[in-house]
Amino acid sequence: MKTIFTALALALSVFTYAQVETPQPSPNATITQNVGLSEVSIAYSRPSANGRVVFGNLVPFDKRWRTGANENTVITFTDDVEVDGQALEAGSYSIYSIPKKDSWDVFFYEEVDNWGLPKTWNEDAVAAMINVPVKSLKHLVETFTIDFDAITLDKAHLVMSWEKTMVEVPIIFPTDEIVEENISRIMSGPSAADYFNSAVYYFSAGKDLDKAEKWMEKGMEMSEVKPFWMQRQQSLIYAANGKKTKAIETAKASLAGAKKAGNADYVKMNEDSLKEWGAK
Repeated sequence: MKTIFTALALALSVFTYAQVETPQPSPNATITQNVGLSEVSIAYSRPSANGRVVFGNLVPFDKRWRTGANENTVITFTDDVEVDGQALEAGSYSIYSIPKKDSWDVFFYEEVDNWGLPKTWNEDAVAAMINVPVKSLKHLVETFTIDFDAITLDKAHLVMSWEKTMVEVPIIFPTDEIVEENISRIMSGPSAADYFNSAVYYFSAGKDLDKAEKWMEKGMEMSEVKPFWMQRQQSLIYAANGKKTKAIETAKASLAGAKKAGNADYVKMNEDSLKEWGAK
């Protein structure tokens, strides 16, 4: 009898926890595209027509649509972009639409954690909306497809196609702005952070301490506010380079900054070093 109960318990356990994995009718897809120096990606589910009339039937005209299947269709930008003169900050947005016979309203929606359409539409969450014309295709697109086309240095079209319908959403990317910022940064020479990082690396790697000291001083000259954590590194470089007076002076400045910021770790480290260096 015990053997029978054991077998039943094992069978029930397998029945309870075993899961049969089957393919989704509308499989997930992800596409990533570089435009200029920016990246844009789309994650969405792809329903198929399967012999059905899609627009005006499966997807009714003049009603809000999830623009895909299952979870939200989500678009993600690494940089701020522009859609029809409307600014979209870097980040992720759900794409919703209202397909009409001759045009679509396409919405970029700030909430991305819905399953399909939101239970309550929040107009304040609409970051941008654009109306785009419908283009008729001569060939059948069996499975709903999102892609990017007409890609230039600073523009791309978000293209959505299904059945014999296609719409394109022009998006402008900040390529020129990014390039100009890069040119300005490079042409103006290293930043304070560049000097700091180089100095700390040389010190940590036991390389040329004279260069480390020079770079650290240059970084400090360029900084209106002297970060107490960098002053700490500067004091250690001075000490390692045999300049105890400068090391003590800089450690005292770092200690004052750490106390003001309430950073107990840097307070202790500076106090320990000052004691080690015989500061008065």
